[in-house]
Order: sequence, then structure tokens, then C-alpha cells
Amino acid sequence: MAPEHPRSPRGRRTRTLVGAVTAGVLAAAGLIVTGQTSHAATARQAEALDRGVVSVHTDAGNLISWRWLATDADDVSFNVYRAGTKVNASPVTGSTNYFHAGAPNSADYTVRAIVGGVEQSDSVHAIQFRSGYKDVPISPPAGGTTPDGVAYTYEANDASVGDLDGDGALDFVLKWQPTNAKDNSQSGYTGNTIVDGIKLDGTRLWRVDLGRNIRSGAHYTQFQVYDYDGDGKAEVAMKTADGSVDGKGTVIGSASADHRNSSGYILSGPEYLTMFNGQTGAAMGTVDYVPARGTVSSWGDSYGNRVDRFLAGTAYLDGSRPSLIMARGYYTRTVIAAWDWRNGAFTRRWTFDTNSSTNSGKGYDGQGNHQLSVADVDADGKDEIVYGAMTVDDNGNALWTTKNGHGDAMHVGDLDPSRSGLEEFKVDEDSSKPSSWMADARTGQIIWSTPAAGDNGRGVSDDIWSGSAGAESWSSAADGVRSPKGTVVASRKPSSANFLSWWDGDTTRELLDGTHIDKYGTSGDTRQLTGASVHSNNGTKATPAISGDLFGDWREEVVWATTNNNALRIYSTPYETGTKITTLLHDTTYRTALAWQNTAYNQPPHPSFFIGSGMAAAPRPTVSTP
Repeated sequence: MAPEHPRSPRGRRTRTLVGAVTAGVLAAAGLIVTGQTSHAATARQAEALDRGVVSVHTDAGNLISWRWLATDADDVSFNVYRAGTKVNASPVTGSTNYFHAGAPNSADYTVRAIVGGVEQSDSVHAIQFRSGYKDVPISPPAGGTTPDGVAYTYEANDASVGDLDGDGALDFVLKWQPTNAKDNSQSGYTGNTIVDGIKLDGTRLWRVDLGRNIRSGAHYTQFQVYDYDGDGKAEVAMKTADGSVDGKGTVIGSASADHRNSSGYILSGPEYLTMFNGQTGAAMGTVDYVPARGTVSSWGDSYGNRVDRFLAGTAYLDGSRPSLIMARGYYTRTVIAAWDWRNGAFTRRWTFDTNSSTNSGKGYDGQGNHQLSVADVDADGKDEIVYGAMTVDDNGNALWTTKNGHGDAMHVGDLDPSRSGLEEFKVDEDSSKPSSWMADARTGQIIWSTPAAGDNGRGVSDDIWSGSAGAESWSSAADGVRSPKGTVVASRKPSSANFLSWWDGDTTRELLDGTHIDKYGTSGDTRQLTGASVHSNNGTKATPAISGDLFGDWREEVVWATTNNNALRIYSTPYETGTKITTLLHDTTYRTALAWQNTAYNQPPHPSFFIGSGMAAAPRPTVSTP
């Protein structure tokens, strides 16, 4: 049979989701919030993905799992074939996985959808996880020596995903970081930041060298991978400078310019925003970066720490098509620019500036985190930018601020399914403000908080334990594990406060930290996976290259680089599940979270709806595909 087409003939789904937002202004207890009337959501542009079949080998056989696409029928079922022979006795209806007992790790599988009683054509062949993991070969760039004589090599750092060539399969975009990368607070030269586009078989599509005028470190290069123009192929957006070299070898700006000062900082010279072709790496369009650095000291210090704090994301600001979000600053002034990439050109949609006459003095400055989140918090069908302790509306206007200040971690999702809408859980550094809090993501109204406790560096929120309804929240500086109402429901905190993963067969989420996955228990955590010969990234943050629902069913893969930096090692769950959820890649809140995951202090993705113990049937997304 011919290969299965990645798009259903049903094409555009047209379910309508309507939410109500109260208009007006609410000011209470340090809270500022504005609102606007909602309207019906339209189909959102999403990737035209293939079936994403995987075969994960265990001692007992192979777990085959695959995607339930948003463009599939609600009542679709599936048959599983090994080398053309059906292996399931009856169609798979209640899940999108099947365990084939006793099969060798080399078994070749395809899946066929059954629509209206008619079996469709073969899917793509399964990606084989023969040892429980799949290696994608990668090639480190050559090292070098900085002007002060310090030698460096390269380590594989953060990664993102997107369909770079339009074949329906996800590809990787990988940032290579030199071993002398610096935090903004540290002086010293760094090697260049290198970014590769890589297919799943290890084919390198292109390599971009950002050059000497882009400093290397977690806060400098936030790269976004997304199909912004709707042509079915993802683009790659990054901040560039004089001497950046695209995937075709073309230099952006001046090839000879060197704007580094004697401390290794780059505090002069032009700054650009470039959109790269995801398939070739060619620079398709370059504009001035917004905002310009201006006077360095106006961002909070004179030596270059706060001026070069960048964040990035992707958001559906018009409710249907994705826009690029690029930002600067969060300790003092914050500026967020929203860009559309259409017909081969950038158009700036809006710019939010805490120093503008509209926002100045209203408590929006100094509220940013080391990351951002994107979600439709006011249920008007359009995305907002949750920037920490403040949120910016889809039109670029300030929406609300809690005035609780800067922090290192936050989570935005349906953390309390008993309440309407989404919630935000956040930890803070200000010794005079709550150390952690949960707020209504629509209004910023604080639901509960914990007492001030100095710099609370870590915090996590999701349903990790079936013993309490909704998400559990915990942090470094607050006691116990708390319910969505703020009540301590367990005295023992998990062994980590880092990443999360839906890994085993139930709907509670597991703990991902360093190079292992654990299941929470009130008396102790249970190890479910230890990565073999891999490393985590970003020092004490101990984050993976990327983690999320990349292949197979709705459970999440985790990707680490091997210790020798010669492969990206992908792990996919070996556990069966009886739960059927549309691929999370077609939930745009989750998909945009995968896009911003690499931003500064990486955080795990959350969908637009609650996944956990006692969950309602998961909603089907409304999407259109190119």
C-alpha cells in the first residue's frame, strides 16, 4: 500500500470553544488587571505530522505506540502490522499503543487507521528503540582558543524540534555551547555559539555559526523553531550580530567586526533578528533586534549583566497563526516584541515596554522570570505572554501584575481542574514577598501563597500523586507538598524540583531530574529510568536537551546528549497505557511550550487542559494543517 498521508481528508476541524472574560479593571492587594471580551476560537495552524510510530524493545517484547492526530476522526481505531502481517486480534480502540510479546528488537512495524470501518494505508515505519533508546548521531564543532589564550571544546546543549523539510517527521535543532560559556554575571571571553539542523537519522541539514559578537551562555541565545508562515516547513529564529554565518556560508553584517570588550562582553555594535530557512539554514530575513540595548546602565548595571537577558517564545496572537516573541530584560525594564513572518518578511505586530508612558509606574517593571510561558489565559481564543509575575495580552497591552517580582521557575496550566480556566504557580526571590504562590492566570489574583523565605530557587507544579486531587506544588523554600488550594497534603517533598514527564502507564506525571526519571511516593520515590552514558545540561539546573511528546502516543520522550557528545539519545516509554489522548503536539499550548522550553532556565511543557488522576476525557484540539 502507499504510505499514509500525514493529513486526514477531513482537513480542518471546526469545533468552537468559547470562553467569557469580564471586561473592566480590577485592582486589589497589589494586583492590576485589565480584561476584554472574548470571542469564538478559530482553527489553529498546526503541523501536518505523520503517525510517529515507535517500537520500544524490552526483555518481554516491543511496545508499539503512535499518534492520534487532531485531524483523525474521534472514533478512529487502529491495526498494528509487523512486516505486513497483522499482530493484534481486534482493532485497538481505547489507546494508541500495543504490546507485541516475544518479538525481537529488529521487528518492523506499521500502523493502519480504521475510519468508518475501512482500513487505511500503512503509516510510516516505526522508529526502533532497540536498546530502549534511539541514538541520533551528531558531530561536535571544532574547538578553539579565546583571545586571552583559553582553549575550549563543545558540548551539546539545548535542543528543539520542528518539521524542517516538510516530510511530516520532526527534526532536531541543537545548540552547541562552548565549554567556556558564561553566565551574564561572569566576565570573560567565550567561544562562538553553534546551531545545527539535524534529521532523525543524523543527517546534518545545516550549521549556523553565530560568531564572535554573540556571547555564549544560557541567557544569550534563545532559538525558536516553528512554522511561522504556514508552508509546512519550520523556520528557525535567532538573535544574530556582525559575523554570524548562516547555513549557506553567507555572513550577516560585517565579517571583520569584533565588538567584544576586554571583559568579553559585547556592549556595542549592531544587534539583529534573523529568520533562517529550516531546511537549508539560509538567512531569509534580518532586521534590527527590538529593543536595542541603548544605554547599558539603563537596564540595571553598567557592566553588561542585565542588558543581555533575553527570552523568546511563540504565540498565536491572532488566534490562528503563530507569531514570534522576542524579549529583553526582566530585573528592571522589560521589552517584548511580537513579530509575524509572512511572505518572506518580518512585520512587527506590537512592542510592549514597561518604560512606556502607558505602563510606567504601574508595577510591570522587574516582574520577569528566567523564562516565559504562553497560553490563552483569558479564554478569548488568543494567546497571552505570561512573563513571570505579570502577563501581557495578545494585543501587546498589559493584562495584570502581582508585583511579586522576579523568580527562577513557573508553571502555567490547568493546575486546579475544579476551577474554571488556567492557573500559574511561581517561586520568587524577593525576601519581602511570598516565596511561592498560585494565581488565577486570567486575572493574576493570588489563590494562595507561602511566607517570604529569601531566594526560592526551585518550584514545580503538576499532578504527580493520585492521593490528592489536581496538581501538587512544592518548592525549595516552602514546607511540604501542597494541593491546588494551598493545603499541605504530604509532608515529604519529591526528591527533585526540576522537570516532569508523563512516563509510565497512568496519568499522573513523573519526576525528571538530571539523567533519571522517578515516580513520587509519600515515603520515597521509585526509579523508573536511568539514562545510559548521557549528560544533563546547564549546570545545577540539570535539564535534558529536550523533553516532551515527540513521537508515539501522548507520553513524553526525553532526549539527553551522550557523555561523548556524539549522539542525541532519545528514550521513549516502555510502559503500556489504557488512556487515549490526542498527540500533545496538536495542543498548541503544549506545542508552543516545547518551542520556548530552551529559553534560559528551561521548564517542562504543560497542555491547555488537565492530565492527571481522575481526569475528564481529554478535549480534541481544533487545528488546521498546511
